Amino acid sequence: MDVVELMEWLAERGCSVVFKADGERAQGRRWMVIVTGGALGAEGFFRADLSSAEACVEAALEHLAKQQISPFT
Repeated sequence: MDVVELMEWLAERGCSVVFKADGERAQGRRWMVIVTGGALGAEGFFRADLSSAEACVEAALEHLAKQQISPFT
């Protein structure tokens, strides 16, 4: 699953999603993903700052799986 597929899947479930690449940040953690609301609940919030878009997707999917939310079920 790529970034766009994950964002579309989450948006369909009422979540707000932000993926950001920041060239001004130090190497190693230039990518960020934030997921809020929707399927995560009103107080639901997830954020990861990692080294690649792929790592952010994996981290988001792992968090969703812990919340028993998965695009693969």
